[in-house]
Amino acid sequence: MSLAALTSLYLPAFEAELRQAVETPLRRAGSHRDGAPASDLSEYFEMLAYHLGWTDGGAGGKRIRPLLCLLSCAAAGGEWQQALPLAAAVELIHNFSLIHDDIQDNSPLRHGRPTVWARWGAAQAINAGDAMFTLAYLAPHRLAERGVPADVTLATLAELNHTCLELTQGQYLDMAYEQRQRVTVAEYLAMIEKKTAVLIAAAAYLGAWVAGARSDRLGDYYQFGLNLGLAFQLQDDLLGIWGDSVVTGKSALSDLEARKKSLPVVYGLEHSPEFGRAYAQRHVPGASVAGLAAMLADLGARVETERRAQAATVCAVEALARCRAAEPAGQALRELTSQLLQRVK
Repeated sequence: MSLAALTSLYLPAFEAELRQAVETPLRRAGSHRDGAPASDLSEYFEMLAYHLGWTDGGAGGKRIRPLLCLLSCAAAGGEWQQALPLAAAVELIHNFSLIHDDIQDNSPLRHGRPTVWARWGAAQAINAGDAMFTLAYLAPHRLAERGVPADVTLATLAELNHTCLELTQGQYLDMAYEQRQRVTVAEYLAMIEKKTAVLIAAAAYLGAWVAGARSDRLGDYYQFGLNLGLAFQLQDDLLGIWGDSVVTGKSALSDLEARKKSLPVVYGLEHSPEFGRAYAQRHVPGASVAGLAAMLADLGARVETERRAQAATVCAVEALARCRAAEPAGQALRELTSQLLQRVK
């Protein structure tokens, strides 16, 4: 079976699990134990459903992390259905971080729609993000219903805790670097490893863990996900400057307009004081930043970013080969890796 065939099999089951992971705890929490009428929490739920793409014709994102978790479970010889609660947990953690990131970055849009904070205000968006985070830690308890031993569940919760701590460290560094004039390429790569790659690594690791993979294989699954996450972010960095706006759905050169310190920019700042002076000037709305993109290309920033994305992809493919993944999930993971590097949005 191809990646497309497995995706069509896995994702509907995942979406059903995700709804259960959100709705069941909220129904329990929303009812009064003394029998009094339940409070009106409809808008509270609406914020979560809206962000997850369940209302207003919204999109729920690519669902890459849960798909990776389920495929890794099958590739490690397990029953992919057993990993569904972990896939839900990983996706909820991802979305909790997005809600909070949108507030911290003052981002008004996500997937072409107003962000949760832009629609309901920052204070309530923080509540929504906190709820998503809490639901993520309730989701793994559903593993018991699928026959997963309690000690395995406990270990997955510990891994999720460590991952979330690294996520917050990555977000801290990202925000701190925006206030610094100079950031090295090495610092940037360490930051995106925590902010982006560790959750993708955890998705692959946890799927293999539930399947009962050997300890050495678990490390290979983690390295596969980690390098895949690095390549994923570096491809985003390329698209943020040189992507096709018709395809990406956002203005071309948007990262330059926002003065983001993506890898091409960090590379340019390291190699050209002239670019540094130009980039230090505040962007005037409506003004062209094509000149900045041309400077970066001339400096070799695009080539260097492409090189690092390709190198991370090679490391991911090599780690996956060491996993000795069972088919057809192994082939699907190879297809997914190729698609993520070649994507145009």
